[in-house]
Amino acid sequence: MKEPAPRKRILVAEDDDAIATLLVKTLSLDHDVTLARNGHEALALAGKVRPDLLLLDIMMPGIDGLQVSRLARKLEGLGKVPIVFVTAKDRPSDVIKGIQYGARHYITKPFKLADVREKIAKILKS
Repeated sequence: MKEPAPRKRILVAEDDDAIATLLVKTLSLDHDVTLARNGHEALALAGKVRPDLLLLDIMMPGIDGLQVSRLARKLEGLGKVPIVFVTAKDRPSDVIKGIQYGARHYITKPFKLADVREKIAKILKS
C-alpha cells in the first residue's frame, strides 16, 4: 500500500486571536500548522520548523510581516519558501510592496477561507 504524502508545514504569523484561530483550525485539516503571534516569534519558529510556506500578517507588533519575509529569506533553507501575505492593507501601493517583498499571493482582509485554502493548495502542489 502506498504511503500517504507527508503533510506540508505552514507557519502562520497573525496577532489577531480570532483570525489566528480561524486560520489554524482551517489549515490544520490538511497541513501541519505552527502559529506565531508576532514577527520575532515567527522568525524564531521559522528557523526551527522549516515551513514549506509562510502565511504572514503584515501589521504585527515588533517586526512586521514585510520585515519577517525579508529576514526569513536570509535564514538557511528558507530562501525560496513561498510567502502569502494576509492583511488589512489593501491599497494598490501596499499590494505592490508585498509583491516586492516576495509574496506569491497577497490576500486582503476580510477574506474567504476557501480562497486562502485554494491559493495555498496550488502553491504547495507546485
